[in-house]
Amino acid sequence: MNAINQAISNIGVVPVIKLNHPERDAVALANALCEGGVPVAEVTYRAAGAATAIKLMSEAKPDMLVGAGTVLTTEQVDEAVAAGAKFIVTPGLDVEIVKYCQSKGVPVYPGCTTATDYHTAYKLGLEVLKFFPAEQSGGLAKIKALSAPFPMFKVMPTGGISLKNLKDYLSCPVICACGGSYMVTADLIDNQKWDEIVALCKESVAIVKQVRGNG
Repeated sequence: MNAINQAISNIGVVPVIKLNHPERDAVALANALCEGGVPVAEVTYRAAGAATAIKLMSEAKPDMLVGAGTVLTTEQVDEAVAAGAKFIVTPGLDVEIVKYCQSKGVPVYPGCTTATDYHTAYKLGLEVLKFFPAEQSGGLAKIKALSAPFPMFKVMPTGGISLKNLKDYLSCPVICACGGSYMVTADLIDNQKWDEIVALCKESVAIVKQVRGNG
């Protein structure tokens, strides 16, 4: 497992962020995540200012693992990497984007939810897959079922993850980390509730440590 994959696995949770006002909120959010013990973020391209957010967060916290999510084109890969993104996440398995990222030496986590996706990912030499949308696609039961014929993958489920089911997901040995927006909801960010974000991050970290026995 490469260094970034390992670092994300060690943290155990990945906040999935949509920033509507990056100039106002990106640096404060980066500070809150790091204070809460979660120095990683997937900044989604669902918001127009994603590249700006990535740049501001990366500059404010150079050691933080800031990546780009909901990446749909190779042009977005270039833009995100130029802004400082350390990894790329795609909602589905796009072979062109995966190969492009690999050619650039950028870790990429494509969304995979079927045996066909997993088989294609195996042929592409991937190590870590995003399972999205997790709960809507069969959740932990399906992840476990797919890991039987494909035990070589670690999985990052995203979609429907919360403090209520985080422990269940992390208890599964094939889970690398869990992606979620529950600690970075639009309400929390738009209303600048940084203390609440810090608290939710700390709760998440406590669950990671409890499950993995290192706390």
